[in-house]
Amino acid sequence: MPEPVLIITGDGDRPTDKVVLELERRGAEVFRMDAADFPQRLTLAGRISSDRGWSGDLTTEERSMDLSRIGTVYYRQPRDFRFPVGMSVPEERFAAAQARSGLGGILSTLDCRWVNHPVASGRAEYKPVQLRTAAACGLTIPRTLITNRPEELHAFAAEVGGPIICKPVSSPVYIENNELRTVYTRRLNPGDLEDLRGISVTAHLFQAWVDKAYEVRLTVVGDRMLAAAINAGSEAGHEDWRSDYGKLSYSTTDVPDDVVAGMGRMMKELRLRYGAADFVVGPDGQWTFLEVNPTGQWDWIQYETGLPIVAAIADELLGVS
Repeated sequence: MPEPVLIITGDGDRPTDKVVLELERRGAEVFRMDAADFPQRLTLAGRISSDRGWSGDLTTEERSMDLSRIGTVYYRQPRDFRFPVGMSVPEERFAAAQARSGLGGILSTLDCRWVNHPVASGRAEYKPVQLRTAAACGLTIPRTLITNRPEELHAFAAEVGGPIICKPVSSPVYIENNELRTVYTRRLNPGDLEDLRGISVTAHLFQAWVDKAYEVRLTVVGDRMLAAAINAGSEAGHEDWRSDYGKLSYSTTDVPDDVVAGMGRMMKELRLRYGAADFVVGPDGQWTFLEVNPTGQWDWIQYETGLPIVAAIADELLGVS
């Protein structure tokens, strides 16, 4: 019988529903929780002493899980903590800090298989860390500038001597007027370089444009690399394929040996067991690394290509090689 799997994600995470079904089909015991359930629908008791590590349990209205029995944690996309109505904003902030350090702190000490450990994911989400690690591991990366100095962008554009793009340094998703919005990668035109006063407001990421034959979403699960070629059918999609999903076409593709080796080294260096990596493949066949998302989406890629991503995740969670 496989050791129990703790899954930490939101209730509405439908791709994870498929992983749960696959795990249960294989006979695994699954305990699923969401940080949003704490402290009202999920409770915690943890004890530690000089002669014994952390022990205790997680309990919901329906069931309980002994922390010592957990064999794997699938840390996916938990939501924010939810507290009783009527608390002031300062009270909620204080309670959230206590919950994060208490619940999150105890869970992070679990000595088991993680996909991925939140500490590793948190570090790997920094694009500067990704780019430095990718280059050190033998992957090709675009020439990159991160700055809030307008004069630095002018100098960078002159050095590149060709098109450059601008994209967010952090997550491209934000909320405005209760609506979810996204900032896409944008290729700059000469007019964009005439008035750069807005750059000083915060950090911006600029890169040399890389000519594309197509792009690749490389889903890495453990030692498996599942690659999907993405072909854009519109100008907007060619600039950033996320901006025009309706005009994309997909196919499976092989991964060059040097990319397999470099990506394997990078995942090991970042201590990740799962990552959704994006590459540009040039007309000459050169693969250029763009980024890797430790909790990136994969369900639509499996649907479009038939790549066995659910099975690969289940294998990794159960320690099946």
